[in-house]
Amino acid sequence: MALTVHALDHLVVNVSDVETSAAWYARVLGMARKDVASEDGKPPRTEMRFGQQKINLRPIAAAKEDWFTADHEAAGSDDLCFLTASTPDEVVRHLKSEGVAIIAGPGPRRGARGTLTSVYCRDPDGSLIEIASYQDD
Repeated sequence: MALTVHALDHLVVNVSDVETSAAWYARVLGMARKDVASEDGKPPRTEMRFGQQKINLRPIAAAKEDWFTADHEAAGSDDLCFLTASTPDEVVRHLKSEGVAIIAGPGPRRGARGTLTSVYCRDPDGSLIEIASYQDD
């Protein structure tokens, strides 16, 4: 039997400052922050929850012993796409009202289910953030 995955549960985003990033993801993307104590006595984790998923914010200054993580972690090196029920025009208005620069869009892009309309910005560390919607949603 071949292994087949069926969903994405969470991602870890490397950040230079957890507080700054948590505030940005909450304010700009509407995520809910949850600080979680570690089961193994290591430092607590900051999770940003949305829908049925979450991203963990990993400070790049964290010791390797405290985080089981990638070999080459670096803040600002992520490209993330988040789906929204908002229209592209609503996304643009929201980003502008929050003082977030729009890098590209709105425009068509290829998504997992077909063509979506995307607006791009950057998080506080420079990671590329795509906010997208499918026309059939």
